[in-house]
Amino acid sequence: MNNLVIFGAPGAGKGTHATILAEKYNLYHLSTGDRLRQEVASQSALGLEIKAVMERGDLVDDDTVTRIVNKAIIEDPRGIIFDGFPRTVRQAKVLDLLLEIYHQKINCVVRIDVPRDELIRRIKDRSVTSGRKDDTDEAIIKRRLDEYENKTFPVIDYYRQNGVLLNIDASGSIEQTKARIAEAVAKHM
Repeated sequence: MNNLVIFGAPGAGKGTHATILAEKYNLYHLSTGDRLRQEVASQSALGLEIKAVMERGDLVDDDTVTRIVNKAIIEDPRGIIFDGFPRTVRQAKVLDLLLEIYHQKINCVVRIDVPRDELIRRIKDRSVTSGRKDDTDEAIIKRRLDEYENKTFPVIDYYRQNGVLLNIDASGSIEQTKARIAEAVAKHM
């Protein structure tokens, strides 16, 4: 069974490329961000807690996200492309353990690398079409990027040490990035 992680800062194009890969390899596309937003929309007690965290530009705690991920692994037997998870080394280790329980593993981790200025521009542009309030305020955007860099850069080293990291230059068009990702991932599937 194939499992991939797609990894990158907010605005890097994870969702776009995860959708492409999920279709190509018949994987379940698990966007933890989408799952968290669904919980917020439900206005449950958990959803209200998540909403407050997201509006500050912080990351949702590991235990909450891990519960969402475990449920997805159980629900869909095709293999998963993880979009937005893991974001910390602790989450990466928990994901490895969860997959091991189900006799699975991560085939590869696609890291989409985009310069910070380009990320800010992309997120602001995305706000026009998505209606996401957290994409309109540059201070919140910068805080999210800082949070990403501080908490998730160690995950890059974790996966590099495990020999599954594919670093993809995402400067240029979506089509150019798609071709770079396709070539790199094909070697691991």
